Amino acid sequence: MTIQLHCFGESGNAYKAALALELSGLDWAPVFVDFFNGETRGAAFRALNPMGEVPVLVDGDVTLTQSGVMQMYVTEKTGKFGGDGPIEAREVMRWMFWDNHKLSSQAGMTRFLMNFLPEDKRPEGVIPFLQGRLKAAYSVLDGHLAGRDWIVGEAPTHADLCCCGYLFYPEPFGFSRAEWPEIDRWLSNLEGLPGWKHPYDLMPGSPADRA
Repeated sequence: MTIQLHCFGESGNAYKAALALELSGLDWAPVFVDFFNGETRGAAFRALNPMGEVPVLVDGDVTLTQSGVMQMYVTEKTGKFGGDGPIEAREVMRWMFWDNHKLSSQAGMTRFLMNFLPEDKRPEGVIPFLQGRLKAAYSVLDGHLAGRDWIVGEAPTHADLCCCGYLFYPEPFGFSRAEWPEIDRWLSNLEGLPGWKHPYDLMPGSPADRA
């Protein structure tokens, strides 16, 4: 049975789940969610996910929300990306929680404010504040990656697939690969994985579709 991932290309959180599914080799297909025309606020989508958020994974009788849960589900089904043994598994989770709190949450909000919200609606002072928090997060990640190919262990894990969620997007939000050489090298490692795809190639929907 084909796993369905309700998603759209601009969503970095959806990308985390989509990339895990793609690299795992599971049979899956994206289902486009028209976020920018309000689909996630409609009754049909809220019946699927009362939280009103993308992504949503549907695998037969299993329906999952929150990208991290979907990544864990990929590991349950395939044994991949969860870390080698319990010590690495805990470290993978530590970085996933860090990403959700310190990196993706800030990057997603900053990118939305700078690129998808009309300029006259952008709250004054919020973007520089978020960019300052992001710079601190980039520094942590860049320092950790020095001398490492992957965030945890000797192979890619969900820590990598989680922390990269927003860093491949081309829209400006205060991140430049050239400024962070260890992050840049690590992202190149991810790009070199068999099956890797850019978010706009992996999921339907991109700013160009609305241009």
